[in-house]
Amino acid sequence: MSSRRRGTVAVLVAGAVVFTACGSVAAASGTADRREKQEPRLALPAPTGAYAVGRDSLHLVDKARRDPWVPKAGARELMVSLYYPTYRPARKATGAPAPYMSVEGARAFLKEMKVELPAEVLSTTRTHTFAGARARSGTFPLVVLSPGFRTPGAVLTGLAEDLTSRGYVVAVVDHAYEAAGVAFPGKGVLPCAACGRIGPTTFRPAAEGRAKDLRFVLDRLIGKTSPWKHADLIDKSRVALGGHSLGGAAAAATMARDSRVRAGVNMDGPFVDSGDASGLPGRPFLMMGTEADHSPGGEDASWDVTWKRLEGWKRWLTLSGADHFAFTDLAPLAGQLGEDDPEGLPGRRAAEITRDYTGAFFDAWLRHRPTRLFDGPSAANPEVVFQHPPR
Repeated sequence: MSSRRRGTVAVLVAGAVVFTACGSVAAASGTADRREKQEPRLALPAPTGAYAVGRDSLHLVDKARRDPWVPKAGARELMVSLYYPTYRPARKATGAPAPYMSVEGARAFLKEMKVELPAEVLSTTRTHTFAGARARSGTFPLVVLSPGFRTPGAVLTGLAEDLTSRGYVVAVVDHAYEAAGVAFPGKGVLPCAACGRIGPTTFRPAAEGRAKDLRFVLDRLIGKTSPWKHADLIDKSRVALGGHSLGGAAAAATMARDSRVRAGVNMDGPFVDSGDASGLPGRPFLMMGTEADHSPGGEDASWDVTWKRLEGWKRWLTLSGADHFAFTDLAPLAGQLGEDDPEGLPGRRAAEITRDYTGAFFDAWLRHRPTRLFDGPSAANPEVVFQHPPR
């Protein structure tokens, strides 16, 4: 079993044990009263920027493509969660507090992951987002994020909130039938039809299929006309992509073929060979991964190959003690439940590092805000290993 698989299992199973234990303790101590007041037991890390965060949901249908996993379903469908800057203080926001997941969605996700715990515990995680809030005036760079295989885009909420609070529009894309827990209009929560069907021979077409998804999302958000009511918030000249796992592979594959994308981030995902264009000429790229799987010469050889092809500004960072989910909300949420691996990277630190380094990267290349964070190792972030001397 690879270190990635061990990390994934450790986070989910440990979380299940503690979630269940917390439910028992809560019942014994009378915290049912708090649940009646709808006070969640878990909360995402607070955003660090100056803006409050609004969120809309957009359903997109690519009529030019049939769904690759369930052809009989018809055209390819995507759900996009759009995070955008709104007003502070929160009491002036015009929207309602946004949920983390629906109970039904959380239940489907936990079932897919074979974790036995109350769906309400995960679904009631506190976010820092207001659904349908009044948007601020002005234009902002756009960052599009794609989640890992099997996981809904909700697990990137913390990163999306923080980037938005720093002055970005963030689009988190859910790809139909590639995750559990995502609802589509008129269809409810779709099953993860792709689960169990992606392997060494099918990973590349899956990543390239997602790349088509992401290019379609860009067409709809920054094209001549857009179905999103706040599309005028987006500065079309400042666009970047990022993703976790399969989403990271898709971000790189999209950037290789789409000149509209100025910068990209791959968080612990393999790369696929997209031909000569995979060199991403002249554009910055950030690789952030687990030390076990994504160090030079590690289990995933695609990182060594891609590193040599990257021709623009580039950094290859690994997080000591991190597992595969360290780049998602699952890490800090598990940490809040006391389930940090004593020999691993604490979930709180994983969230801080992911937030700080991705935020600094996008700030540098989309907002022209210089940073010294990528100059090399620092005493403030000893867990971050620079695998090649910066150049």
